[in-house]
Amino acid sequence: MDSKVENIVDLGLVNYVRHPTDPNYVVYRFADEKRATDFERELKALKIWYEKGEEEARQKNYILFGIHKRNFERTQRINYAVEASNRNFLIRNRVFRYSLLLISIGTVVLAFIGYCTRPDQLKTKAHIEIDG
Repeated sequence: MDSKVENIVDLGLVNYVRHPTDPNYVVYRFADEKRATDFERELKALKIWYEKGEEEARQKNYILFGIHKRNFERTQRINYAVEASNRNFLIRNRVFRYSLLLISIGTVVLAFIGYCTRPDQLKTKAHIEIDG
C-alpha cells in the first residue's frame, strides 16, 4: 500500500475507503492504536486475510488494513463492534450529561402539558386560518 489513502473530500465520517489503485480492495484506517489492535485481533479470529500498513497524514499516524471487498460485510460488522466497544460519551461529565437530559425531557413534558391544556386556543386559531 504505497499510494496515499487520503482523499480531498474526506470528511472523516467513515474509516474506510476504496483502495486507491485496486478497486477489489477496501482500506480501513485507524488513528487509534487500540482500535487497530482490536480490529486486527477480530480479523485473525475470523481468519480473514488482510494486508497491514501505516501512513502519516494530517500530522497523524494511521494504521491501515487492506481487505478484499468480498469480505466487506464481515469486516464492516467487526468495524462497528470495535467502534462500539471503544466509544466515548459526547458529554463526558456525568453530572452535566444527566442534567442536560433531564432539562430536555422536562421541556418536552411541559410543552406537551401546555398543548393538552389549551385546546380552546387551537380551535380558535384553526377557525381564523380557515375563515381568513
